Amino acid sequence: MLRFLLASILMAATTVTAPQHLDNSDYRLTVDVELVQLPVSVIDKHGLPVRGLRQEQFTVYEDKVEQNVSLFKQEDVPLSVGLVIDASGSMNSKMDRLRTAAMTFVHESNPEDETSIVSFADDVELKQDFTADTQKLSRALEAISTTGYTSLYDAILLGAKHLQEEGSHEKKVLLIVSDGDDNRSHYSLNQVLESLRESKIIVYSVGLRDEFDDSQMFDSQGRKALKKVAEVTGGASYFPRSVSEVQQICRTIARDLRNQYTIGYRPSNDKLDGSWRKVLVRIKPAKGLPSVKIRTKQGYYAPLVRITQELSGRLAAEF
Repeated sequence: MLRFLLASILMAATTVTAPQHLDNSDYRLTVDVELVQLPVSVIDKHGLPVRGLRQEQFTVYEDKVEQNVSLFKQEDVPLSVGLVIDASGSMNSKMDRLRTAAMTFVHESNPEDETSIVSFADDVELKQDFTADTQKLSRALEAISTTGYTSLYDAILLGAKHLQEEGSHEKKVLLIVSDGDDNRSHYSLNQVLESLRESKIIVYSVGLRDEFDDSQMFDSQGRKALKKVAEVTGGASYFPRSVSEVQQICRTIARDLRNQYTIGYRPSNDKLDGSWRKVLVRIKPAKGLPSVKIRTKQGYYAPLVRITQELSGRLAAEF
């Protein structure tokens, strides 16, 4: 079984460091204001996706400044999905129903989706690389055995890294299922959150607890961590009271992903300074529109100035 090695923190593809010394005759400044694309979920009070909304019903703000929307669509596009499954010892009694729930998510998703499976306990393991073959995914889930501690943060970080580097589809989703607090990781929650902010990954998390357990044991660090990693990416977190509810939750997540809107704009702030830009999406009130909840990314990092070497003079001299 291929085993992950602890690697460097996930880096944003848009960040490029400028050389320390520049010669104006050899270099030129390239200004590139990139299109910011936001996956947006609009959910009614029953948790169902709201379809059929129009572009003019949405307003997008960046750092409290309204933006000009230039891209708007709602379509069911193929996804690259990373399933991150807790295989610590406490999951032993839950694994059968968890396998069923995971396969429910796969069957409810777009048939063109590709899925990988990562499990974690003391270590983080890649159980199945990206595939659309449901039989391979089912066998990989069956092969997961439970033992040991919970390296939750390592699993999220390394699962996200694998998803970003190896997933072939532009839209990428991480689905995490765990039943407890992290007690084994090398990485911290802050490192995980920073990496996710720099990525284009959407995270959904499901926090489990034992059946009929009315204690608050999972209302502590584990719950907070699963909420934070989902919220920062525009995803959602779920905390069912029993494992039997997980199958319906996975069905809900798959339905949400297949009904998202994509909204794009070119920022009015064209400074390439690497700063954090806070994003807010609102829906303009309209007659007949029910009360809705909107989910999207909390923001993004602006790209840095990119410096490219100007070779035209040298090339001309050679011809």
